[in-house]
Amino acid sequence: MLNIHKIKQEICEIGDRIYKKGFAAANDGNISYRVSENEVLCTPTLHCKGFLKPEDICTLDMQGNQIAGIKKRSSEALLHLEIMKKRPDIKSVVHCHPPHATAFAVAREPIPQCVLPEVEVFLGDVPITRYETPGGQAFAETILPFVEKSNVIILANHGTVSYGEDVEKAYWWTEILDAYCRILMLSRSLGNVHYLSDQHTHELLDLKKKWGFSDPRNTEEYENCDVCANDIFRNSWASAGAEQRAFTPPPAASPKASQTAATATAAPTDQEALIQMITSRVMAELSKAQ
Repeated sequence: MLNIHKIKQEICEIGDRIYKKGFAAANDGNISYRVSENEVLCTPTLHCKGFLKPEDICTLDMQGNQIAGIKKRSSEALLHLEIMKKRPDIKSVVHCHPPHATAFAVAREPIPQCVLPEVEVFLGDVPITRYETPGGQAFAETILPFVEKSNVIILANHGTVSYGEDVEKAYWWTEILDAYCRILMLSRSLGNVHYLSDQHTHELLDLKKKWGFSDPRNTEEYENCDVCANDIFRNSWASAGAEQRAFTPPPAASPKASQTAATATAAPTDQEALIQMITSRVMAELSKAQ
C-alpha cells in the first residue's frame, strides 16, 4: 500500500525545491500525485510552494472535485488530470514558471535540438502549446496533442508542465529544460550556437533507445524525419504562434533510413570532389601569381 503521508512529504519537498530555484514566485505553481484509480493528491491554491506542510495537501477525484483537505485545491488541477487520463503510466505532474524556459514560452521560440547530448537523451523535442486562459478545461486540453510524445511541455505565455512516474522524476524534466534554456541564451549572447551533426545525433538516439528512454524519432512514424529540425512538433507551431526567430535553424540533414547508404557510397565521392575543387582553385591562384 502507498504511504500517503510520505507522498505528501515528497510533494512538499519538491515544492520547496521549486521555490528555492526561483521556479515559482509567491503562490505560483502546482504539484499533483495520483494515489489510486480515482484519487489524486494536489497542492492548494494561494499557498507558497516553499512553505507547504503535508496537512495542506488536498485530495481530488479524476473529475476535479475536491474530496478531502482543509484548503481549496489548485485552480489548475484540470491540467494535471488531463495528463493523467491520457497517460496512465504517469503518477505525478509538476507545473511551474522556470524563468529561462518561460522566456521561450513568452517569446514562443521553439527549443533548438541537437545541441547538448544530455538534452537529446532525456528530453528530445519539446512542444509549445497554444495559449488559453489558465484554469479552465480549454487550458487543460492544450496539452493533448503532445502529452504522449514528450514528458515536458512549454505552455505559451505561461510556464512549463512536466510529468513522470513519481514527483521527483516529474520535477527533473523541468529542471533539465530550464538549465538547457539558460545555456542556449548564454551561448547565443556569445554569438552562435553550434549544432551536433546528424550522425552524432542518431548515435545519441540509439543510446536513448538502448537505455529505455522513449523518443518519437525512434519510431517508424518518424524514422525519415530530420532529427535536428523539430520535425515532431513543427506542424503545431502555427496554431501556437511559435516561430524560429532567435536561433538560426540547424542545417538540413538526410533521413536516418538513407544515412547508412550515404555514408558507404556518397561520402567518399563527396570528399574526393571537395579535395579536387580545392586543388583546382589553389593551382589556378598559383598560375595567376606566376
